[in-house]
Amino acid sequence: MTVGLGLEGKVAVITGAGGGIGRGIALEFAKAGTRVVINDIGVSLGGSGERSSAPAEETRAMIEEIGGQAVISSESVSEWHAARRTIEMAMDSFGQVDVVVNNAGILRDVIFHKMDPSDWEAVINVHLNGSFYMSRAAAEPFRAQGGGAFVHMTSTSGLIGNFGQANYSAAKLGIVGLSKSIALDMSRFGVRSNCVAPFAWSRMTSSIPATTPEEQARVERMKRMTPETNAPLVVFLASAAAEGVTGQVFAARLNELFLFNAMRPIRSVQSGGGWTPALIAERALPAFRAAFTPPERSGDVFSWDPI
Repeated sequence: MTVGLGLEGKVAVITGAGGGIGRGIALEFAKAGTRVVINDIGVSLGGSGERSSAPAEETRAMIEEIGGQAVISSESVSEWHAARRTIEMAMDSFGQVDVVVNNAGILRDVIFHKMDPSDWEAVINVHLNGSFYMSRAAAEPFRAQGGGAFVHMTSTSGLIGNFGQANYSAAKLGIVGLSKSIALDMSRFGVRSNCVAPFAWSRMTSSIPATTPEEQARVERMKRMTPETNAPLVVFLASAAAEGVTGQVFAARLNELFLFNAMRPIRSVQSGGGWTPALIAERALPAFRAAFTPPERSGDVFSWDPI
């Protein structure tokens, strides 16, 4: 039995859709009959340089080639009024907005003790603030129409960890908290919110260090994971087939799909007379130590070749 997606004639706003994962998602929505707002400012991976409409125009041409409809927004996600203008464009162009995919991002990888505050602020502004601004702007039409779906891109850098990405990891884990709060606050309006941690070799991952044999092997594995392999999961989560799925965190890795657990208490100890630092060291630490999560990187956890 074929499950209906219910996306025909719907409208999806996809940020960072000028290439890579965002372009793959935009094309997958177009194949499902969804009209697309391509949001992209066309700057460098680090978020600098002159803006260019060329990447977004290429995505639109690809959508139109398969018979789809698309418009381009060149507004920055990192500015509240600009984000509102993107949602207004969707309403003006198509009369509705049904899906927002928060995919736009930049990277400014620097080891923590050398990270400049400007590198921190730039990444937080695009990833975390941008996801809030776009979601908050879309919350108004979603509430008015009694439904909508958010899909936010998180990362295993935030869920698990990585070197040299304090800014990126903090933003991506913050997006998980944002998504869960949206899921709670907007469920009464029929709005769902989920996260996807994508695995793909794209412009965002091409800067991953590959200086050691282990790092080089990891990069070669990642090159098999093309950006478009993440799109089916995103489109599913935005569709009617995912009714009741909200507040969750998923990952797509080539032919594998993952569901992540949520932060929950896993072990407890009690002291009837309260705690002192010495008593914590004597009683609580031994009880907790066996349940500690090791400070691993994403590559340590996802250490096997993608299937």
